[in-house]
Formats: sequence, structure tokens, C-alpha cells
Amino acid sequence: MAVSMRRALIGAPLATARAAHERLNNWLGLSVFASDNLSSSAYATEAILLVIAVEGSTRLLAAALPITIGIVVLTGVVALSYRQTVQAYPTGGGAYIVARENLGMGWATTAGAALLIDYVLTVAVSVAAGVQAMTSAFTVLQPWAMHLGVAAVLLIALANLRGVRESGLLFAVPTYSFVFGLLLTLGIGIVKVVTHAVPPPPEAVAPMAALGALPFFLVLRAFASGCAALTGIEAISNGVQAFRSPEGRNAAVTMLWMAGLLLTLFTGITVLARAYAITPDVTGGGHGVGETVVSQVAAAVWGGKNIPYLFVQFATMAILIVAANTSFADFPRLSAILARDRWLPRQLANVGDRLVYNNGILVLAGIAIVLLIAMQGNVHALLPLYMVGVFVSFTLSQAGMVRRWLRLRTPGWRQSAIMNGFGSLATGIVLIVVAITKFHPPEAHPIFSFTVDGHPFNLRAGAWLVVALIPLMVAVFYRIHDHYNTVSSQLTLIGFEEPPAPQQTVIVLVPSINRGIVPALRYARAMGHDTRALHIEIDPDDTPRLRDQWEQWSHGIPLLIIESPYRSLIDPLFRYLDEVQTEPNQTVTLVIPEFVPVKWWHKLLHNQSGLLLKIALLFRRGLVVTNVRYHLTR
Repeated sequence: MAVSMRRALIGAPLATARAAHERLNNWLGLSVFASDNLSSSAYATEAILLVIAVEGSTRLLAAALPITIGIVVLTGVVALSYRQTVQAYPTGGGAYIVARENLGMGWATTAGAALLIDYVLTVAVSVAAGVQAMTSAFTVLQPWAMHLGVAAVLLIALANLRGVRESGLLFAVPTYSFVFGLLLTLGIGIVKVVTHAVPPPPEAVAPMAALGALPFFLVLRAFASGCAALTGIEAISNGVQAFRSPEGRNAAVTMLWMAGLLLTLFTGITVLARAYAITPDVTGGGHGVGETVVSQVAAAVWGGKNIPYLFVQFATMAILIVAANTSFADFPRLSAILARDRWLPRQLANVGDRLVYNNGILVLAGIAIVLLIAMQGNVHALLPLYMVGVFVSFTLSQAGMVRRWLRLRTPGWRQSAIMNGFGSLATGIVLIVVAITKFHPPEAHPIFSFTVDGHPFNLRAGAWLVVALIPLMVAVFYRIHDHYNTVSSQLTLIGFEEPPAPQQTVIVLVPSINRGIVPALRYARAMGHDTRALHIEIDPDDTPRLRDQWEQWSHGIPLLIIESPYRSLIDPLFRYLDEVQTEPNQTVTLVIPEFVPVKWWHKLLHNQSGLLLKIALLFRRGLVVTNVRYHLTR
């Protein structure tokens, strides 16, 4: 039954030979790996406008245009850098591989930890944002927001467990619906602006003048907030091996498509927001809990909240949720690479029935669900944690590429090194600004409250959590790595001399005489000459009957009876094993008879003595524990 249910949910197993057929063409690759990045265009402009409107002035919103242009330039640099990365490192792994090959393992594990954290947060933030858009449209669902978020994570995880091609086909519809709907909206909107069908914005301040009127740190904050547009741009570099051959070339082409679409959508929304005099909703201190900028732009272009407007809104809602799929494509792949390098448990490198990394998918889903429940599905409680991890990986990846160009000095290395150096510096500055401004923001969700001398203190969710978690994860990586190295050093055959054959002693545990004991006695007798039977006497009244039956069924094996006045099985057994295990080159085999009921619930009606004994004996040296099972038929 369990196998049938598993097949129904995730499908029949796929042979390893089908791996090449399960890979993605560029169109499906774009829907799988670009949904996170493309969805950021739905809120990047709004993030800039909110900072200016809340902490500056609505008169200076025109400053969003030059800030957007700056982010567009940075996005182009980062995209070109990652395009070089996927061509130089077609095995995938992104920032981790670049840092490993060029900066050393310390920086590589830092990049790996930062990316894994960012992928978890991407799932939580994307799903929470999508559910928020849904509950805004259907307010009756608001009390169920957290439950809807958990259900969405489970559905996306299930789709990914079915295989990379199936998830790509499933999520292509919302991704391309969003791209089509927004491009059409922007195109019609720009035509209206060019043909003067829209009156010019009533602004008194030109874009550059507005930018100059803003405080420098406020400009940095707006720039850093708008850099949310860059999140997810590294996804393709981590999943190069998911593309069809030639993997590097196809991934690089898809990277350019993604960057081109992002820059078009992001710039177009900012231009139309200015042209249509869109003002961000600053309800709740700038959280944007009211109508979004994309919603206002769509309503202005389409002349109200009609069918085209609703199409754009539903497509936006869908891609915000589907953006989580990018993490489900990349987190398991990066985890597998780290596991193969001995930084994470090896189980994460195991390929499942459908040629995907099942364990990585399940781990990501589990952590994201815990995070959603802890934050009650509140997107604004999650946002302060966002972006730190991805900008750590951006900075390290580009710094690693600079080091690579300086080392290899291939044709055109100077221009490439300058471009990557500029990108590393810019993303590093954004990282610092994000870390400072979101370190412990006063508007963030409180996660722990306490009182000192009557004064309340709230420990709030902020970037400090991620800043603290990255080195903690790196420390865990090194503990895991040290363990695997220690195990390897103890298992290596180098310098190993085979010891003489061990002396074998076989002990059969005999709780009573029945049909299940006889096969165990025959098995033990066949194993060696020094074979003994051991009965631990819990109830002395049963012992005479056992002695009477022993002669008939013993197969010549001597029986030793040990009293247990305190009714314990484990303590008398351990004392006897201490007496038997006296020689260093001696192996003792303990045979535990066990009968197996027909139905699983029958097992609940019997003592689990055999299981408890195996657990108790797990770490005892020089002991082999063998189960001899007798299967009941009814």
C-alpha cells in the first residue's frame, strides 16, 4: 500500500540512463531557475519608492529612476559575471565552486552557508508574499494564511519530487503568464506615454535633482532595497547540470534571457510609475500592506480593475508563490555538492527514484515550513532576514572570478577582472548597507521579549540572525568535515596489516522454548564449535519447564541460566559478555531469536525486547548481533 501511494504521488522510478532525457531545454530552464529573479521585478520598484516616500518625501519619488538605472547597471555586471561563471564551471555550484577554486575553503563554505540560508528564506518569503496577495484579494482566507503557506510549500515540494522536467512543465505556465501579462502592460503603457495619451506627471523636481536632494545614506538605503531585483540571479549558475548538453552554453544563453527580461520589467515598471504619478502605499509605516505599485500601474494602463488587470494580478500572485520553486531546484543541488565535498551529511548527495535529490527537497520544505509557522506566515517578519545571504554569495563569487582572471590571464582578462572587481565592490557595499539597515529594525517582528528593571526589551527578527547563522553553519560544516576525515583515516587500507583470524564464540539468547527458537539454535550451531545458550531468569517458576524441554531441542548446545533478581535483561547480559570477552582477538556473536507477526499492529501487542537489546548493544566493541526471524503465517 505504501509503495502504491508513493508511486501515485511522485511517479514510477526512473532509470539512471534516463538522466539525460530528464534535463531541461532553455525555455523550461528559464521557468525553473528564473521565477525567483523575475518575480523580484514585482516588488523591486516598490521597495525603492517606499524608502523615499516614508523617510524622504513623495515630492522626490522621481529619484527612483536614476536609482533604478544604477541597479540595472549592477544587475548587468552581475549577470555577465555569472554568465562567465557558468561557462568556466559547467559542473554547477555557483559561488561555492568559484570560491573553492579561487579563494579557499573558508570563503567557499561561507558562500555555501549564505546561499543555503538564502534559499530557505526565498521559499518562506515568496510563499508568504504570494499568500498575502491571495488573502488581500479574498479577505475571507486571511485567518488561514499560515496554513495556505504550508500547503503551498508541500505542493511545490511534491512537484519537485516528481522530477525536474515535470516541475518545469508545471511551473512554466505561471512564469510565462507573468512575463506575457507584464510585458503587454508595459508595452501598452509606454505607447500611451509616447503618444501623449497620458498627461505628464505633476512633479516639480526632475529625477537627478530629486536624487541630489535626498540624504546620501537614504539614497544608499533605497538602492539597497531596490537590489532585491538581483535576488535569484545566481540560480542558473548553481543548476548548470540540469540543462541539456552543452550545459555551459545553454545555461549562459538562459542567463542572458533572464537578465534581459528582468531589466526590461524592472525598468518599465519604474518608468511607468513615474509617468503615471504612482505613489506607493505607506500604510503601516511603509510596509506596503495596501495596493502594490504593480497593481496601480496595471490599473492605470488598463483603465481600471477589469479582466486584463485581473490577469496581471493573478499572474503576479502565482509567480510570487512559484518563485519558491527556484530554491527547490537549487538548494538540493548545492547541498549535494557540499555533501560530496564532505561538508554536509552524505545522504543529501543521494539521487532519488525520480533522478532528483529527494533528501535535499524534504529538508528545504521542512525548514521553510518551520520558519513560516514561527513567523505566522507574515511576510514583513521575514523580509528583514532576506538579501544578506545572496549578497554574500554575489560578493564572494565575483571576488573569486577576479582571482581567477589574475591567475589564468586568458585573452581579455583585464576587462573581465575590472568588471568583476567593480561588481564585487558594488555588491559588497550593498551587503554592508543591507546588514546595517536591517540588522535590528524597529518595525521588525519581535521573536523574544524580556524586561530589565521594569523596562521592556524586544529582540526582533533582523539581519543579525543571518549574520550570526552563517558562521555557525560554517562551524557545523567543519565539524562534519572533520568527522568524515576521521572516519576515512580509520578505514583506509594504507599501512593496514590484516590481523589473525578471530576466535569465534556464539551465544544464543533463549527466553523460552518454542518454534521461533529452534531455527536460531540450528543457525548458531552451524556457525562454530564454541556455541552456548543463555537464559536470563526473570520468573523462576518458568525455569523447570525450560530445563525439561531443553534436552529435546538443544542440538547439543549447553544451556547457562543466569538469575536476574531485579528483572532486568540488559544488566545480566552485559555482565556475562564482560566475562566472555576476555581476549583481544575474540569475536562474540549474539543470536537474538525474534518472531515477526503478519500485521504491523500485531507487533504493538508484544514486547520489543529484541529491539531494545540491539539498541543497548549498538556501541559494544567486538560483538556481532544477529537476528534470526521466524515469520508467523496468521
